[in-house]
Amino acid sequence: MASKKRSRKELFAQGNDAVVEGALLSGCTFYAGYPITPSTEIAEGMAARLPYVPDGVFIQMEDEIASLGAAIGASLAGRKAMTATSGPGFSLMQEHIGYACMVEAPLVIVNVMRGGPSTGLPTSPAQGDVQQARWGTHGDHSIIVLSASNVQECLEMTVTAFNFAEKYRTPVILLLDEVTAHTRERLVIPEAGEVEILSRVAPSMPPEWYVPYEDGLRGVPPMPAMGSGYRYHVTGLTHDRNGFPTSRPDEVQALISRQFRKIDQFFYDIQLTESYLCDDAEVAVVAYGCVARSARLAVDLAREQGVRAGLLHLKTLFPFPRPAVEAVLRTCPRVVVPEMNMGQISREVKRVNNGLAAVRTVNRIDGQIITPQEILKPLLRG
Repeated sequence: MASKKRSRKELFAQGNDAVVEGALLSGCTFYAGYPITPSTEIAEGMAARLPYVPDGVFIQMEDEIASLGAAIGASLAGRKAMTATSGPGFSLMQEHIGYACMVEAPLVIVNVMRGGPSTGLPTSPAQGDVQQARWGTHGDHSIIVLSASNVQECLEMTVTAFNFAEKYRTPVILLLDEVTAHTRERLVIPEAGEVEILSRVAPSMPPEWYVPYEDGLRGVPPMPAMGSGYRYHVTGLTHDRNGFPTSRPDEVQALISRQFRKIDQFFYDIQLTESYLCDDAEVAVVAYGCVARSARLAVDLAREQGVRAGLLHLKTLFPFPRPAVEAVLRTCPRVVVPEMNMGQISREVKRVNNGLAAVRTVNRIDGQIITPQEILKPLLRG
């Protein structure tokens, strides 16, 4: 007798494989990239899979600058587009990230962090690109930065990244680290229709009535595909609501303010966190990426020794989830922030702390993961 067929596909996969699955599940049909450790498996996976997707296109570019440029062009042409890189390539992409913000091109940029600066530690993990993800490109701009801590989350947060990109017409950065990207574990791939997949809003008016950057309640203008009969001008210069360059102060103010407002007014939707045993916690850990997994075990070990510890796991790094962090700071006299850098998210925690709690950091910059035991020590000390 034949065994009952599983309704969902299960794989033994690494985080980079899960990103590929999440992108395809989201409807990504265009990938442009350049191989770089430790993100190369994403490019390899998309190269293998996209040719079998209707209208799927994979192209290896000459460098990371061209990769993001191609992804922006594909997005403007109506495709769901993605690229992936690591620290040095992410640095090269910064000017185009600013361009994508200005023209409001929805796309996903995956940065698998490794040790730096420069070429640094190509095969070792780090979390040193956090502030660069928020502030790397020049000028005032709003951006969404997400993170994942395990293989299943890599798929889920890739889908979330595409949904946010399409919903808010913005580039979205997904930060992984080498440990998360290369860890292999069980991955459950949802069936089509089991996960909400969003797409950009197309214009509902005739082409002659279309105003490309018109403001509205959500601040997100409808976006037609280039070549679909709707004409609009695209420029990295500050532009008026028709897309043409302007330096009029009122029009510049309106443009930049709207680009911020379309993100700021939906913090409740974008700022994703997960609370673990925080309800009665007397000491809490705030962590993200692979360090959040170490922190979860440290919390369990602390509980076994009679210390009421909890974990606030950040899935959204920017816009910084201030309400969730403040809630922990108000209820826990002590907060520990472990991260594989000299202190980047801890700066954000301290910024919103206002003397509510004693904030302690645990940092490593040697290419090694922070262990549960390293996090446990400050949890046990009063």
